[in-house]
Amino acid sequence: GHQGYEYLDLGRFWQIALFIGILFWLLLMLRAMIPAMRGGGDKNLIGLLCLSVVAIGLFYGSGLFYGERTHITIMEYWRWWVVHLWVEGIFEVFATTALAFVFSSMGLVSRRMATVAALASASLFMVGGVPGTFHHLYFSGTTTPVMAVGAAFSALEVVPLIVLGYEAWEHWSYRTRAPWMQRVKWPLMCFVAVAFWNMLGAGVFGFMINTPVALFYLQGLNTTAVHAHAALFGVYGFLSLGFVLLILRYLRPETLFNEKLMKTGFWSLNAGLVLMIFTSLLPVGLFQFQASTSVGMWYARSDTFLQQPFLETLRWIRTFGDVVFIVGALAIAWQVVILGLWRKGARA
Repeated sequence: GHQGYEYLDLGRFWQIALFIGILFWLLLMLRAMIPAMRGGGDKNLIGLLCLSVVAIGLFYGSGLFYGERTHITIMEYWRWWVVHLWVEGIFEVFATTALAFVFSSMGLVSRRMATVAALASASLFMVGGVPGTFHHLYFSGTTTPVMAVGAAFSALEVVPLIVLGYEAWEHWSYRTRAPWMQRVKWPLMCFVAVAFWNMLGAGVFGFMINTPVALFYLQGLNTTAVHAHAALFGVYGFLSLGFVLLILRYLRPETLFNEKLMKTGFWSLNAGLVLMIFTSLLPVGLFQFQASTSVGMWYARSDTFLQQPFLETLRWIRTFGDVVFIVGALAIAWQVVILGLWRKGARA
C-alpha cells in the first residue's frame, strides 16, 4: 500500500518496517541510558539526551496518522510533523545534546557548561522550529494569521547560527587542549564539519527557502535539494562518521588513524558535497526559481523546462562532485575496515 503520496513516500509496509527499526534503536539506546540515569551525580545532561532519543523514536509515528484516502489538508499537516518537526527540530536537538555529552565525557568541558549549552541550543531550535512549522501549511486551509506566526518564528530559526558558528570554532580549539587529543583528531574534525554544515546547509540554505513568500515559489525545486543535501549528509552524515570513528578509537586505543586515508576521505567528502551543490544543484535551482516566479511552478517543474540542453549539462556536471564524494566515502570505509580487522602487532 501507499501513504497517499505514492511518488514521494515509502509504501505503507516499508514505513511500518522503518518505524519498527527506529523503535528497536530506541530500545538499544534506552538500554544503555537507563542504568546511567540510576547512577549518582548530575543527571541533567543524560536526561536531555534521553528525552531527545525518545522523541526521535516516537515522533516518526506521526507519519502513520494519514493514509491513501485521507484528505490532502490533513495529510499535509501530519507530513510536516515528520519533515519539519522530526527532522529539522528533534534531530537538531539530538545532535546538539549528543555532542555536548561526548565533549563532557571526554573532560573537555564541564558537565554544567555542557548541559547549559545543550539546553540553550535545543531551546532555540524548538522555539523557532515548532511554531515555524506553520510556514509549510499552504495547502491545509491555514489562515493568514497562522501563516504570519509561522513566518515570524521561521526567522528565529536563523538565531542558532550564531551559536553554531561559535560551536564550530570551539570544537576546532579543542584539538590543542591536551596531547592525547591528537588521537581523536579526525572524530573531532567530523564534529567541526557538523557545525559548519549545520550553519550553511540547515541555516543559510534552509532560511533561503523557508519564509512563506519564498517557499511559495521554491518548495519542491532543486533549491530544496540544495538544503536537503547540505543539511542531511553535512550534519547527520558527519555526525554519524564522527561517532563511528570515536567508537573505533575506544575499541582500538593502540592504533593510529592513517593520516593519508583520513585526509583523503574527510576532505573529499566535503569537496564532493560543495561541488554537487555549487556546480549543479544550486544553479539548476536558481534557474527554476526564475521560471517559477515569471511563469509558474508548474513550468519550473515541467519536462519542457528541465530537459533544456543547458540544464541537462548542469545535471551532468554534478558527476564530478559525485566522483569526488565517492572517493571520500571509499577512503573512510577502508579506514574503518582496517581498524575493525586490526590485530595487535599490525599497523593500521
